[in-house]
Amino acid sequence: MPSGPTLDDLRPGDQAVVKAITGASALRGRLLEMGFVSGTELRVVRLAPLADPMEVELHGYHLSLRRAEARTVLVERR
Repeated sequence: MPSGPTLDDLRPGDQAVVKAITGASALRGRLLEMGFVSGTELRVVRLAPLADPMEVELHGYHLSLRRAEARTVLVERR
């Protein structure tokens, strides 16, 4: 299984590239449909007051993810 930093490790302003998704097939499919495909550049916009969820920008739009979901997205920091 691949390892490394995950989207959950990033803070507001951090940029990264998606490397892989490690979650269960249903979650994996949903994240792929939202644009989290390998090679996609993204930026963490902000964290909610209690740090969950987090807002991410990718493909020109913003979306919110739970931290548990973000933990399944392996990234490479930029």
